[in-house]
Amino acid sequence: MDRREFLNRLGTGTMAVGTATLLGCKNGNEAKSLTFDPASLGTMTYGKNPKTGDNVSLLGYGMMRLPMMEKVKEDDPDVIDQEQVNHLVSEALKYGVNYFDTSPVYCQGHSEESTGIALSKHKREDFFVATKLSNFDPSVQSFEGSRQMYLNSFKNLQVDYLDYYLLHAIGGSVDDFKHRFVDNGILDYLLKERETGKIRNLGFSFHGQTAVFDYLMELHATYHWDFVQIQMNYFDWLSNPQTQHIYESLLAHSIPIIIMEPLLGGRLANVPTNLAKEMKQREPDRSIASWAFRFCGSKLGVLTALSGMTYLEHLQDNLMSFCPLKPLTNEDFNFLHHITEEMMSNPRIPCTGCQYCMPCPYGLDIPGIFSYYNKHKDTPENFLEGYNTDIPLIRQADHCIGCGKCMTHCPQQISIPEQMLEIDKFVEKIKQGKI
Repeated sequence: MDRREFLNRLGTGTMAVGTATLLGCKNGNEAKSLTFDPASLGTMTYGKNPKTGDNVSLLGYGMMRLPMMEKVKEDDPDVIDQEQVNHLVSEALKYGVNYFDTSPVYCQGHSEESTGIALSKHKREDFFVATKLSNFDPSVQSFEGSRQMYLNSFKNLQVDYLDYYLLHAIGGSVDDFKHRFVDNGILDYLLKERETGKIRNLGFSFHGQTAVFDYLMELHATYHWDFVQIQMNYFDWLSNPQTQHIYESLLAHSIPIIIMEPLLGGRLANVPTNLAKEMKQREPDRSIASWAFRFCGSKLGVLTALSGMTYLEHLQDNLMSFCPLKPLTNEDFNFLHHITEEMMSNPRIPCTGCQYCMPCPYGLDIPGIFSYYNKHKDTPENFLEGYNTDIPLIRQADHCIGCGKCMTHCPQQISIPEQMLEIDKFVEKIKQGKI
């Protein structure tokens, strides 16, 4: 695709301010390099839900990567730092962030409860909460199992209605969608719950095949999807034609869009050094991540873009991108085309760090291995020292036995065992001095 075609396809979304209302990954090191000055912030930019009139902050808080307590021993269980979560949520609300997205399966099943505790300290009318029917496990795919998961969300979140409720991670196959949500009767039940107001907006998050998405759009006349959550970012926009097809289809159906993975699992906040230098030269007072968030915010039809802000620095940096949003220009989009082309010329494993592949039954740190490899494969002379420090020996790629259990849950459809084998070969070549 040439630059003109890239810009033409972007053109439908360049002026997001036309539909947004101005009212009133760890990347902490880069965020800390910028000075956060609350006095310099304007008002948060909001998207408007055409059905309910909700003014939803264009920056949404993804509650998937919450801060954890420091471990005393390496094998201690992960424990959410609730005090920090409470503080982050309070700060987010103070500056206009009002959309909080969670799931029964995030943070080893503890995200909903933690989110509920933090939000319970604030007025219910001040926030919108989104959660999901994450019935991946066969043990909860019956009607009663799925219904119980849905009801537990109210208890965990300490609310009596859900603003946004999603059928979680559709896209593997039509048969899988029918098995999880239709044949067991749970979708009919949720539609009735929407009628009562217990669910204010009913939609789905999508990971997968275009044919499955098109099938779901055919069902729009029956189910009247209130919103859809999709993966979208400037890299996928150019490298994966499916992204544009899905986005344009949602626009055509007038379905509000919620964006996940705007940073592509942190990759767009940690671009190669030479590209980061170009981006900083063009916008010296903005972070590298800001380019990705402003891309999403500059698209028509976007209700909110989710960010997993583990640290206060992440939140502060993102506030500078959305308070208010400065939409990208055509020249900016042209620049991102260049950045994407350069990244495509040096491909990485397309892992977003979503953790759906975890836990590995053999103890591998799958997202950690991929993240380290993506970041350091171009500097093999320094690879081993950091690899052995960041990834414990018993969790490294050479321990993969190729069972494939992880692949059934990977939204990016990565052939994880094959990638682990390639990484192990790469490590062995370094050890033998062949690289």
